[in-house]
Amino acid sequence: MSTLTAPSLRKNGKQWHAPRTAFRPTSNLTSYASRISAQKSAAATKSKEREMKAEKEEERQRRIQGIKDRRAAKEEKERFDKMAERMHRKRVERVRRREKRNKLLKS
Repeated sequence: MSTLTAPSLRKNGKQWHAPRTAFRPTSNLTSYASRISAQKSAAATKSKEREMKAEKEEERQRRIQGIKDRRAAKEEKERFDKMAERMHRKRVERVRRREKRNKLLKS
């Protein structure tokens, strides 16, 4: 009579280990064509991800630029309002026009 009660139990008592199988090196090799197709699909996925990330970053930069533009306009308006307190209204308008011309010449 055998000491083993079931065929799945190990003799040495290490039942928590996975059962051993024969070493067959060709069992999980894939064909060249299937590897190439997998690589192509992975490359397509990666390029799509890159494109989506670039799109998202572009949207983010556009939003940030809008915020910066609004802040700059607000600061300029506050500066001209502060100037108007000290100077005459027409002089402030002249300064504003001159600065606008200079800004256009610089860009």
